[in-house]
Amino acid sequence: MDDFPKKLREKLSERAANNALRKLSISHIPIDFSSNDYLGFAKDDNIFKSASELLKERNYTLNGATGSRLLSGNNILFETLENALESFHDCSAALVFNSGYDANLGLFGSVPQRGDIILYDELIHASIRDGIGMSNAKAYKFKHNDLFDVKRLLELNRTDESEVYVVTESVFSMDGDSPDLLGFVQLCQDNNCRLIVDEAHAVGVFGASGVGLVQELGLQQHVFGRIVTFGKAIGCHGAAVLGSETLKQYLINFARSFIYTTGMPPHSLATILMAYQELSRTACLEGLRGNIVYFREQLALHKLNFIESHSAIQCCVI
Repeated sequence: MDDFPKKLREKLSERAANNALRKLSISHIPIDFSSNDYLGFAKDDNIFKSASELLKERNYTLNGATGSRLLSGNNILFETLENALESFHDCSAALVFNSGYDANLGLFGSVPQRGDIILYDELIHASIRDGIGMSNAKAYKFKHNDLFDVKRLLELNRTDESEVYVVTESVFSMDGDSPDLLGFVQLCQDNNCRLIVDEAHAVGVFGASGVGLVQELGLQQHVFGRIVTFGKAIGCHGAAVLGSETLKQYLINFARSFIYTTGMPPHSLATILMAYQELSRTACLEGLRGNIVYFREQLALHKLNFIESHSAIQCCVI
């Protein structure tokens, strides 16, 4: 008897035949044009050493959190980090998750209720799609960055009882383009909708000290929820949902990806704290922004067909 199901083996064979079979390899990148480490923080010696020193100062010798944050896994570093995030990102409350994927599963899997409506961009990240799939709300995708299509779907599907959540990214992870966030805020205000923005690829790139595109535009008080991640420009891993104190309390009680998982280890929390400190005082953002401007100038000079983007993600259309 074959030791692997036939249907699954056929799917692997089909993917191999299409030259699309994924494999793991050890990364050796002399010049980095492919990672999310936009500021070089993942390899920064000062951040690494500062994180270790912080743990020594606070006498933290734990290798792991020991359990869920609701049981034995919470510690003062979580509170320190969440307080720092609230100050840096100008929000009432922040809740740390183990990854951006976990944050989106927890947020979208628990907040929209049966009878509610989710309107999401057709190019939204897979983690948001999976979170929406866990929800009991009805979900409809709108054309990429198209406010008119959002209005059309709103008029077609809204009922008097439904909460409506409009979901987009401030910088899209594949194309690197951005929506008209001012227009999205205005639409949500005019139609009593709740706006959720994933800022994974905007933190560390846009705004003063890399606060993100929402804050650069001064829209943070008009957004129901923001997702910021630490695995991109921050150079570590993990994420946080930013919003109201009530939203944080709700997620602690109902977000399954928060409740049923071991908390992040102390060293990761210390690394994120030190990376944010570095972000606040470093000039590396100017280096990144200079590279983006130079790259766009060269594209224009050589008449290359790339999607319009002022972010660290530049996409060639082939």
